[in-house]
Amino acid sequence: MRGVVELEIQDVAFGGKGVARSSGKAVFVPYVIDGEIVSARVVREHKKFVEAELEAVLTSSPHRVEPRCPYFGRCGGCVYQHMEYDHQLALKWRQVKETLRRIGKLENAAMRPFIPSPLDYGYRNRITLHVENGVIGFFRRESNSLLDIEHCPIASADVNAQLTRFRATHPHNGHYTVRAPDGPRIFIQTNDAVAASMLDLVGRIAASADLLIDGYCGAGFFSKRLRSCFRQVIGIDWDRQAIAVAQRDAQPNEKYIAGNIETELPRLLRENEEPAVVILDPPAIGLTNSIRQALQEHPPAQLIYISCNPSTLARDLAALGKIFRCESITPLDMFPQTAEIEVMVELSPRQSGRP
Repeated sequence: MRGVVELEIQDVAFGGKGVARSSGKAVFVPYVIDGEIVSARVVREHKKFVEAELEAVLTSSPHRVEPRCPYFGRCGGCVYQHMEYDHQLALKWRQVKETLRRIGKLENAAMRPFIPSPLDYGYRNRITLHVENGVIGFFRRESNSLLDIEHCPIASADVNAQLTRFRATHPHNGHYTVRAPDGPRIFIQTNDAVAASMLDLVGRIAASADLLIDGYCGAGFFSKRLRSCFRQVIGIDWDRQAIAVAQRDAQPNEKYIAGNIETELPRLLRENEEPAVVILDPPAIGLTNSIRQALQEHPPAQLIYISCNPSTLARDLAALGKIFRCESITPLDMFPQTAEIEVMVELSPRQSGRP
């Protein structure tokens, strides 16, 4: 397949590229919307699929809007600014459901409605900038080269003000985090409003138990909210600075461990004889084999799994499926205009005779 082809976009896959079919192959095209007719230029052909670049929209979707960012299409961050926000949510919901079906073998996943972001622009409380030879900005789409950025529309006004000040310092080559002046220098959720919704949700679904184990706890994002609901709270994280912050206002029933969750979580599950709720919010790579094995050998009374990667989430749920049942799956839009999706899953141990 070569040259320019006319395509009907059937869907938009996780990651943001539209999916069409031509000559028996799937064709992936960025910056399109399902239902559109487009012309696209083939740039790479693989054995089972083709990559193409958008040339023109021939029949436009009613959900298409004008992007607010002058860097859109060149910057590697946002992929959905050409799309109404409600349609972004609908697409992401389908992407989660389809990923769980295809990889996780969850045919009837207990999907709840998407929790949206109150702000679809101006929501980020921090951004990470890269500096190289006087260029200050983000990586270009599908490239290691930098795009100079003076203003980021999805960042808050405070962050953009800090960006302006940062650019004026003519920084040396490197990587820098720019945040609001009062922002903590440890990991926090990027979207304050959706983070609050996440806390409300975990507060509603957390089971009654004696012990809460908060894996990947950071500075105690979940454990601080839930500490009054449990006799004992134990948080684990490798980040010693975050653990130090968590310990500053720890109540007598709180304990924080600066260590490797690979060894600490299995030990706690093995030694604990009380009903426990476990919260896990791992990085994008998901759970390791040792953590999955520990959860299956010593299942807690409830597992709440927060994921920023539907693919690794689906893989982990497939592995845990013999021991745990999915009670609810709730997507949250922590990152509007981008392909990123946050998902909270509530799991409980299977009981005899219960599917």
